[in-house]
Amino acid sequence: MKRERAPIPHESNPPHLPYSSVIQSTSLCTPACHGSAVGKQYERELRQVLIGSPDGVRAVTRSCTTEERIEAMKVVERPFLVLRAAGSGTAGVGDLLAIRGDISFPIEVKSSAPEVIYLSGRTFEQYESMRIEGERCGLMPIYAHRLKGQRGDSWRIFRVETENLRGRLRSLAIRIPSLPRTGKGRPHLDWKKGMPLHRFLSLVCADRNGSIST
Repeated sequence: MKRERAPIPHESNPPHLPYSSVIQSTSLCTPACHGSAVGKQYERELRQVLIGSPDGVRAVTRSCTTEERIEAMKVVERPFLVLRAAGSGTAGVGDLLAIRGDISFPIEVKSSAPEVIYLSGRTFEQYESMRIEGERCGLMPIYAHRLKGQRGDSWRIFRVETENLRGRLRSLAIRIPSLPRTGKGRPHLDWKKGMPLHRFLSLVCADRNGSIST
């Protein structure tokens, strides 16, 4: 005897969604969002180095020479407290703030595939804000430029020019290159003209009595 199949309960069709709503619900990250996420990744990378994490230092010096790794590892003995600045990228605070008993400096983190980054509009306003706050507070703001896809030490350090530095910061400023200028006198980042991160770490972590090796 043939058995009859039980009827399937009626299911109401889901409400029709406009195509734009579907796009909005599935597009979880825009290109700008992706760029911001990459920027945060490099901030974390630099922070791990400055706080003296051995794993963090090894990660950024994996393809460096032995001598370069030794210089970078000095930060493990003389680490910084590193905070992510509130209102990152505005009002002269930079992205990170590195603090230690003898020196402190705000840091603006930049990353690019080209070696040169020109500052204009918002990025130039960031530079001017950091310069003004550096003058006001006697600080030496720095830029950390990460070159994407670069083997070896992919970070370069530049200082923002300020005129009223004292003590250790004044001595450091003599050795750390400032942002180069264009033909029209505008500051910009040129990766090749910066100080390699391992040399910067060796410089600021030279010893505990404040003297600086040459």
